[in-house]
Amino acid sequence: MRTTLITAALLAAFGAAVASPASAAPIAPGAVAAPADIVSTVQMDRMERRHMERRMMRRHMEHRMMHRHMRHRMMRREMMHRM
Repeated sequence: MRTTLITAALLAAFGAAVASPASAAPIAPGAVAAPADIVSTVQMDRMERRHMERRMMRRHMEHRMMHRHMRHRMMRREMMHRM
């Protein structure tokens, strides 16, 4: 999840840098600008999306199980202290 957020942030930052508004400062003569036909939206195919969704779901379930396990241990510890 964290890497997905970082990747999305980087893509957004890159997109904002490339698609600057017309009122922005002009590009310096020595600067290199990418042609408009090279810059395109990144789209995943079906298999990539499916793989990513499964990976995210697996991490989500691992996280839930970890919390469940910790909660169970805490409850058990409290019960043992009450005896």
